Amino acid sequence: MRTNLMLTAAAFVLQAGVAAAQTPAALTGQVSSAEEGNMEGVVVSAKKQGSTITVSVVTGKDGRYSFPASKLEPGNYTMTARAVGYDLDGAPTTMVASGKPAQAALKLKKTRDLAAQLTNAEWLMSMPGTDEQKKFLLNCNSCHSYQRIVNSAYDPKGFVEIFKLMAGFYPGATPERPQRLGGNGNRGDRLESRGGNVEKVAEWLSTVNLSKVKKHEYALKTLPRLTGKSTQVVVTEYDLPNPIIQPHDVILGADGMVWYSDFGQMFLGKMDPKTGKVTQYPIPMSKPDFPVGTLNLEMDKAGNLWVGVMYQASIVKFDPKTEKFQQWVMPKEWQTDNAQTGHLAVGSTHLDNKVWIKNSDQSHILRLDISTGKFEDFGNQQDPTTSRKLGTYGIHSDSKNNIYLLDFSNNGIGKLDAKTKAYTLYKTPTPMSRPRRGRVDAQDRLWFAEYGSDGIGMLDTKTGEMQEWKVPTKWSAPYDAAVDKYGYAWTGSMSTDRVARLDIKTGEVVEYPLPRSTNIRRVYIDDRTNPGVLWVGNNHGASIVKVEPLN
Repeated sequence: MRTNLMLTAAAFVLQAGVAAAQTPAALTGQVSSAEEGNMEGVVVSAKKQGSTITVSVVTGKDGRYSFPASKLEPGNYTMTARAVGYDLDGAPTTMVASGKPAQAALKLKKTRDLAAQLTNAEWLMSMPGTDEQKKFLLNCNSCHSYQRIVNSAYDPKGFVEIFKLMAGFYPGATPERPQRLGGNGNRGDRLESRGGNVEKVAEWLSTVNLSKVKKHEYALKTLPRLTGKSTQVVVTEYDLPNPIIQPHDVILGADGMVWYSDFGQMFLGKMDPKTGKVTQYPIPMSKPDFPVGTLNLEMDKAGNLWVGVMYQASIVKFDPKTEKFQQWVMPKEWQTDNAQTGHLAVGSTHLDNKVWIKNSDQSHILRLDISTGKFEDFGNQQDPTTSRKLGTYGIHSDSKNNIYLLDFSNNGIGKLDAKTKAYTLYKTPTPMSRPRRGRVDAQDRLWFAEYGSDGIGMLDTKTGEMQEWKVPTKWSAPYDAAVDKYGYAWTGSMSTDRVARLDIKTGEVVEYPLPRSTNIRRVYIDDRTNPGVLWVGNNHGASIVKVEPLN
């Protein structure tokens, strides 16, 4: 039943927020609850009926929100709100007309099911246990939320069997679309790399799930709502046409088209941000009996798109002008059931026609000469002080096509010189920072996420000096980091449903809330405008998200 939320009080119009006064508004209003009165930090969303695009804003300190007129075209909109601990009272809709802002007051009520609203980070905050125990769960949310774990009824033996079972699934598997690894591709090392004793972890997990009780007996902890600068943002979410699409990497072409890689299917996707229209291009397969899905999506200087095709043991180049793929397959004699080409670097391929590739089987670093089709194998690089091989999960090239290897298993960053093949290892100041993914900027600085220490790191590749900045929210576990030309670095999270923007000069970090559960992998900054705009994929939500700060 439609609820008419049009308000007529003149006083309400006069009390519109500062942002609304400065920018023509399409829809304004105030959010309140019986418990708190006017509520700051509530994410308010509006979706035009029949559309695939949802626009969200955040309430300021007086509980008021304002949708810029440029973001909502005339039509009938369904409204939702997100504030942990609360539900929207009713299912409101409102009509937006041209030239005159609509007004809608929203009432929230205390939720009856707080557990259903918790983010992955809030589950880690809530469950009893040490940080070391909880770190074992990092990356379980690559496939599913932690709620699936805490609501299970497995005893310790059951958890051990589940661990073994999970190790045999493709990293892009989900409960909706599970994929087993091919041949003998059970990856038991995925358990070992997380540290800890598996049996002890299983025993601990059986104390935080529902194996011994009917409901969780520990207090459910929530993050405070974001306030202040964090409320000055517009978030636009574009639904993709199929719920099993996993947009792992998102980047923009020079024409403004949005491209994404699909972590669970053999497609390269393109979306028109003006209309939301999606086109998918099938990627050729080279190993039909092995899992399908793509990971790394990069763009070279000529505007060609490159994709790492994971367990198909190949990489492809896509020419947007001809809409044709070119494929290179790893030599068969180097392939095993664990062969995996998920990471590549093409930023400076124009210099020497060479592409850097990582084979995740034993972390071998490969280099492909695209003019001859020949591969070189640089083997797996090591920490010379311990002889431990780098657990590389991210490779990035500088302006000379030297390659940097992010050591996801510890705190190293390796460098391979493109000409001399000399190897150098740098260490982050924070132990076990677990560098994951990043970008090299125009100054040859390598920006990267510190997954194990909730931070953003930067290596000046010219001087070897390194800096680190912490993200405010614990358990953010940043996956990726990138910097814009205005002096801001960005990162996202698979756990908090927040993104963060770092002011490099001042060290200030502003986090922005997202309207729903958002499993973020890579981040991309469009800095053609100031401030820059963040683009990410919701890897478990089949959508693409644009985050626009208003300051």
